[in-house]
Amino acid sequence: MITATAQLLTVPEVMARLKFGRSKVYDLIRSKRLVSIQEGRARRIPEQALQDYIRARIEEAA
Repeated sequence: MITATAQLLTVPEVMARLKFGRSKVYDLIRSKRLVSIQEGRARRIPEQALQDYIRARIEEAA
């Protein structure tokens, strides 16, 4: 669940955390595997969405 006080990350911050390139992060967003919000040109990824993505990948690998 995403709350109003959720930490919002920029695409470069997500890139750094996942060690992925910009294209890969945008591919994840486009494919809806990574939830994001957009306000104008600003794209933000809730911290919880990043954690959910990582958790899902771990479960897929198991």
